Amino acid sequence: MEAVTGVFTSKSNAERAAALLASTGIPEKQLALLTPQSLGHDKELAPTDATEQPGIGKAIGAVLGGSAGLTGGLALSFILPGVGPITALGLLGSAIATAAGATAGAAVGEKLEESTTEGLPEDEIFVYEDALRKGRTVIVAMAPDESAASRIRELLKVEGAESVDAAREQWWIGLRSAEQEHYSSLGKNFSQDEKFYRLGFESALHARTRCREYDQVLSEMSADIEDLEKQYPGVSLAEPFSRGYERGRDYYQALCDEAKAA
Repeated sequence: MEAVTGVFTSKSNAERAAALLASTGIPEKQLALLTPQSLGHDKELAPTDATEQPGIGKAIGAVLGGSAGLTGGLALSFILPGVGPITALGLLGSAIATAAGATAGAAVGEKLEESTTEGLPEDEIFVYEDALRKGRTVIVAMAPDESAASRIRELLKVEGAESVDAAREQWWIGLRSAEQEHYSSLGKNFSQDEKFYRLGFESALHARTRCREYDQVLSEMSADIEDLEKQYPGVSLAEPFSRGYERGRDYYQALCDEAKAA
């Protein structure tokens, strides 16, 4: 399974795209929509079950021609660390939110255990979070093969989505100057080491490792470095990767602290 993601500045465009994707035959459990909740404006989008209360799941369900909406009408409100309140529509949406650190209720947890989340894009979740912090809406669809993935990408593009790769680049552009200044202040060559520094930074944001104590992730960080050294023999990359990793951890912690303070 391959995750295909679209980032929308317009929530209504994202809803329409989700409905169109569902109409092409994508199973409901393989389609997710994540949207931020603004104070006051999205109060109606926080039901625990969209089959019983009004909200985004029911709205899309109407577009799809059924009252259940995506994935049995599952539309849940979560508090996402470093982001704030979001609505996750669909079982996949709930799985992504849970992987990002949000807490799911017992009933949802049961459904998640029964569902197939193979290919869950844990290495992209930080990009989704950045988009949500900026008020954007994210669609994730799981494609069984590259042919299906290509069709999904094209549909999302036509509906006005930015690709996850483009969103990732925008995220880094927003951080790059500060990271260059920090790394250069250590007497290091950022232009030379940026690639591996950034890889370390992003690795620290992987859903499976963040929020764990540093000594708990050292073995995984070392394994990542070993894999890179095999890909780039003779390149001195361990230090920039490690430095980037440490900064990535600090970055995520700062986001969580800001969210708590708010």
